[in-house]
Amino acid sequence: MTELGPLRFDAWMQQALYDPVRGYYSRQIETVGGRGDFTTTPMICDHLAHAIGKWADHTMRETGIRDLIEIGPGTGQLAMTVLKFLPWIRRRKCRLHLVETSSPLKAQQRELLGDKAIWHETPAKAMEACEGRAILYSNELVDAFPCRRFELTKDGWYEIHIQNGEVLMQVEALPESSLFDCAFDVGQRIEVHESYREWLTAWLPMWQAGRMLTIDYGAPVHELYQRKPQGSMRAYLLQQRLIGMDIYASMGRQDLTADVNFSDLIEWSKPWTQDNTISDLAEFLEGSKAPKEMTDPHGAGSAFKVLDQQCR
Repeated sequence: MTELGPLRFDAWMQQALYDPVRGYYSRQIETVGGRGDFTTTPMICDHLAHAIGKWADHTMRETGIRDLIEIGPGTGQLAMTVLKFLPWIRRRKCRLHLVETSSPLKAQQRELLGDKAIWHETPAKAMEACEGRAILYSNELVDAFPCRRFELTKDGWYEIHIQNGEVLMQVEALPESSLFDCAFDVGQRIEVHESYREWLTAWLPMWQAGRMLTIDYGAPVHELYQRKPQGSMRAYLLQQRLIGMDIYASMGRQDLTADVNFSDLIEWSKPWTQDNTISDLAEFLEGSKAPKEMTDPHGAGSAFKVLDQQCR
């Protein structure tokens, strides 16, 4: 990965995570879990899978749709457990589709699920296989998309580029985001997942019927940067959370992530979705007897949001 500078932050993040030879998701991602760089919610316990299974069962029964798609299924553990929690008649009729681009992760998923799933490289391919009728869900997917970073200066918004550290460069055309309508103090840094918007709007027009569940850490726009003047960008290396200039120290050897603006997700998908509801993870898990670390209102219970959307 040769750093050509100054690189816009999202281009640098794209290299760090997805370079086919040295990118984190291309070569390091098998280290998910207790001995790896980070642990995802499904690896803590089965309660999230139980809640998704309950939601999927209700939604599939309500719509008559049998195709269930997980986008970004990680090790495959969540999909496997969601299937387990579906009622046996629903499990028998369900066709599980997994959308995955990482070769190491796909190998783990195939080993775990065998012939219980159908794999696709893109959501568009999955949509073709389902003829546009599908129930979709994802967990901690959006935060893995490269984001653009901006800082508010006395002269307006400047964009962060990378060259021997950081460089601020003036931006003429701001991306589409509700963040630019907010009143911030000078010096505030923000992140915009523009690459996710481009990815989402490329395939969402193919979706003809169903519901979609998006689970990630973040908040609606008015809550997103409370007490976060430096933004939410951080890295994870061997379970250690790194911020500031430390995120540049191990390019390609650590995960990079930023909080998700759920107001943007709703606005970007508005032409194709309706009945948008956002709930805290604690509310979504209600009745599942999930452990305190997942329902704590001062922790994961409110840090993670669940966006439920219906196809128009």
